[in-house]
Amino acid sequence: MLLGLLHGCSLGPSAEPNAGRYSQKYDSIPSRLPSPEELQEPLPKTEPPSRQGNRDYQLFGQTWSIIPDARGYKATGTASWYGEKFHGHLTSNGETYDMYAMSAAHKTLPLPTYVRVTNLANQRSVVVRVNDRGPFHGNRLIDLSYVAAYKLDMLRSGTAEVMIEALHPDADQLITPPLAAAEPRYYIQIHASSDLQRLQQEAHRLAEIYHVPATTQANSGLHRLLLGPFGEAQAAELIERLKADGFRGVFRLQVP
Repeated sequence: MLLGLLHGCSLGPSAEPNAGRYSQKYDSIPSRLPSPEELQEPLPKTEPPSRQGNRDYQLFGQTWSIIPDARGYKATGTASWYGEKFHGHLTSNGETYDMYAMSAAHKTLPLPTYVRVTNLANQRSVVVRVNDRGPFHGNRLIDLSYVAAYKLDMLRSGTAEVMIEALHPDADQLITPPLAAAEPRYYIQIHASSDLQRLQQEAHRLAEIYHVPATTQANSGLHRLLLGPFGEAQAAELIERLKADGFRGVFRLQVP
């Protein structure tokens, strides 16, 4: 975990970290400007929490507690940026840092979180995906990728006073429109257990992660943990997402 945290630009381009595992001692601006395609901002979407980088951690004698839910998060403070020195190295959530991607590092936001960053000096704004931890230099609030800093026109100054706001897609976008009465609907069973309290806690957690209905249902002396109900296409899509996220043995049940 600690190594993952230090992979990102925890100090920022104006600091003087040791070269360590990096080929450069100091950060630098890349040799080319971003392409028009690289200046496109990501579309915020609901993603499950990364398996890495989402636990409370200690660094430089301080404990950092991850915000459990970023909805409603707003803050103002100093932004910095990181570039060529860190390009191609791992971020705190296990992805590869791309200085030409709209990404950022934050000390406590859940990974990933989409945020809008506004440069208060010129009112330029950009949407970035937070996938890294940092910055740990002074009182800085957020570390932006090179391309995000370019779009905010803060490369020369190195830092800027910004406002950041967490973005979340409307949960209704993840639920299909009302279905015709004749169209079948399905639950997705995650697992069954005799421990109802544990299942209810897990149902709440999955509802928060996937922004879908979750419930428990008694069945032959046990209790089922169910997501839904959904239409057939949405149920199939969510089952694939669940399997990709490590859930095994999930299957659909037609609503009576």
